[in-house]
Amino acid sequence: MREYLLTGLVVAAVTYLLTPFVRRFAELVGAYTPVRDRDVHTIPTPRLGGLGMFAGVCAGLLLASRLPTLQRVFDTSEARGVLFGGMLVVAIGAADDKWGLDALTKLAGQILAAGVMVLQGVQLLYLPIPRYGTLSLGPDLGVPLTVIFVVVTINAVNFIDGLDGLAAGVVAIAAVAFFAYSYELSVVHHFDRATAPTLITAVLAGACIGFLPHNFNPARVFMGDSGSMLLGLMLAAASVSLLGRLDPSAVTALGLFPSLLPLLIPLAVLAVPFIDLLLAVARRTRTGQAPWAPDKLHLHHRLLRLGHSHARAVLIMYLWSALIAGAAVTIAFAHNRPLLVLAAYLVAGAVLLVASNIPRLRHQPPRA
Repeated sequence: MREYLLTGLVVAAVTYLLTPFVRRFAELVGAYTPVRDRDVHTIPTPRLGGLGMFAGVCAGLLLASRLPTLQRVFDTSEARGVLFGGMLVVAIGAADDKWGLDALTKLAGQILAAGVMVLQGVQLLYLPIPRYGTLSLGPDLGVPLTVIFVVVTINAVNFIDGLDGLAAGVVAIAAVAFFAYSYELSVVHHFDRATAPTLITAVLAGACIGFLPHNFNPARVFMGDSGSMLLGLMLAAASVSLLGRLDPSAVTALGLFPSLLPLLIPLAVLAVPFIDLLLAVARRTRTGQAPWAPDKLHLHHRLLRLGHSHARAVLIMYLWSALIAGAAVTIAFAHNRPLLVLAAYLVAGAVLLVASNIPRLRHQPPRA
């Protein structure tokens, strides 16, 4: 645990210290986020924050490769795949932050980055199917499913990057939750395959935490697509590296929840961005728009329209993310009283639902 914590702290420190220099560089090259109809910010703000986060990620991986316990992660090529894939999406995102790229060009770049990770061994090998057990995936199914999952996750994170500090905070919560699950498997239950995703999520959490002080409302710098795509790619890589390569029957043998757990965990830790993505695609398709067409109807926009302040809307999104991700991970290892834990989280969810709708309840006209 100490080496993971040290690595995460180094990533956070490097990201935090380099982000002001990235901000000045963005101002120098004119990489600003303009004020558009769908945006919440009112003044042009420099972006390219993903460059600072990627520098922190590189520093963390370099340190981990020199630490005794974490060196074994680099015996496989998964960490290298994340590094090369991250380099690609950061470069594409930085180009979009400066010049603006069309959606198809960015999609092609995301597919290329996902393909690079697949070539380095980050690939789905198993898929739990309800009532039918575990499906072993060959390259003909595993490769396209991996690429689709990576691209969907990247865009899910990109979609929620609409308020100051929102994407960084939500991804940090997801990374910590996933780290807890992966650490339990790798250290407590000795699943060697869990080592790489444990490191990836520790590094990812550090990058988000280091960037957040510069990005929370009022933000002095935005992460831009260079940052949101990097965060999405690393979350997807951790999910695929652990849950797509872990035979669910082995997890079930430990009594760690049903065989569907390897499929449910990534969906739970990414629930908020995935829900927002699905709602956006359904909404835009229904109105005849392209799925990537922008609008102001995302979950965070709806919270603002209810009457929440900018900071309070972000905090509510944090709480929903922590509630769903925390519930999934806690229940996964609640051997004695899983139903009691589930009941506690359901009560917390009901309280949070009321809190999310307080402005609406205050302005509801009294019934006659």
